[in-house]
Amino acid sequence: MSFLDRLNSWARRSVTLKLAIIGFLILFLLIPTSMLDSLIYERQNLRDSAQTEVASKWGLQQVVGGPVISVPYSYEVPAAEDKTVTRSGYAHFLPDEINIDGDLNPQERYRGIFVVVLYNTKLKVSGSFGNFDAAALNIPESALRWEDALFTIGISDMTGIQSAIDLQLGDSTLSLGPGTVTKDIFDSGGSVLAGLDGDSKNVTYSYELDLNGSSALYFRPFGKRTTVNLNGGWGNPSFDGGFLPKEREVSDSGFSASWEVLQLNRNYPQQGTGSFAPKGNTYISKSLGNNYVDPSSNYDQFGLRLLLPVDEYKKTYRSTNFAIIFIFITFLTFFFMEVLNKRRVHPIQYLLIGAAIILFYVLLLSISEHLLFDAAYWISCVVIVTLITGYSWFVLRNAKLTGLVAGILLVLYVFFYSLLQLQDYALLFGAVGLLLILAVIMWLTRNIDWYNLERES
Repeated sequence: MSFLDRLNSWARRSVTLKLAIIGFLILFLLIPTSMLDSLIYERQNLRDSAQTEVASKWGLQQVVGGPVISVPYSYEVPAAEDKTVTRSGYAHFLPDEINIDGDLNPQERYRGIFVVVLYNTKLKVSGSFGNFDAAALNIPESALRWEDALFTIGISDMTGIQSAIDLQLGDSTLSLGPGTVTKDIFDSGGSVLAGLDGDSKNVTYSYELDLNGSSALYFRPFGKRTTVNLNGGWGNPSFDGGFLPKEREVSDSGFSASWEVLQLNRNYPQQGTGSFAPKGNTYISKSLGNNYVDPSSNYDQFGLRLLLPVDEYKKTYRSTNFAIIFIFITFLTFFFMEVLNKRRVHPIQYLLIGAAIILFYVLLLSISEHLLFDAAYWISCVVIVTLITGYSWFVLRNAKLTGLVAGILLVLYVFFYSLLQLQDYALLFGAVGLLLILAVIMWLTRNIDWYNLERES
């Protein structure tokens, strides 16, 4: 027998070489497995683009702030060499009380196959301003131009305004115009000349907002005491931001929530000059083309997000985390069938079985965009189990072993589906499940003489 014949004979019988090849195939399959994440990310971006396209015409995520009284000032101070320097800007006064009562009416729209969560909210805003203490700002009273004082509110996306904003300020009835004269506090909103003077005290105000938005609504607590009472017909709200509701009730048909925020809960005073109060973490996302609010990093606003009951992309992404374990256990099953039942499986056949397992996640992603995630999961499961089971019959030529393969695949799919449902306990049950799988493998292989196995082959 030539050297090549002996080498070929050893390669066909070597269990060690077969394990090495299987290990290499598992590592090789990590490449398409990692590509699944890119595919999911691409579909998420496509969904976000579709949502942004609709929301940009209806109204983006909204941040409602204010009101604020802004008074321009200008005065001169001595400088070197008998010169003077002019100091100018706006003195801003925040209200003592802000009371907001509102109803939020959500609705679902579609752009192609993608769902967009929109809402209309009607807010009744009222409250009062206390004393305007300009002396605390070290600004001469004569420097304040009260005749040009502005009443300003902040609205992050003006596209969503659905009706005129009529203001009752003291005994005066005013109508707010678009835009803000100063960007110290708000980047966008509405304003009007307030018609006040420095002696005004306990000035009350009230106005209503009819506002469209999408996916999230936030408020900025500018009052010494800010209260918000909000009701909505959405069964899956996520309350977040710097302050959680003082009281809340959530049911399948809707929610009600009440917030109360005090001046002491914030890190800025009731009056100041320039940008003394934070504008809120609202910015244009270049990747999504949407205004995005990240309240988790900003403790100066609060509100809620309208979550979809199931985010198929998040669940699909979580399921892909199990892909390599699924491939490993499946390959191990076929390997032990080779060892214990003398049924040879070629590396190409291992590769095809691994490809079928990866195809499960592509099917899951594509079907879940049209059906509920649970239905998509089990449809994909049936398709792939049928495919691998049928292929196993031609590879193993044994009904009992083929049935065992089908049973193991079904158990694995049920096990990983259970982990997807158990978010808080997924790690615990996953660890216990893998421990049981390892125990079964150790029990089944307890009598194998690995040293003599190749010689017996």
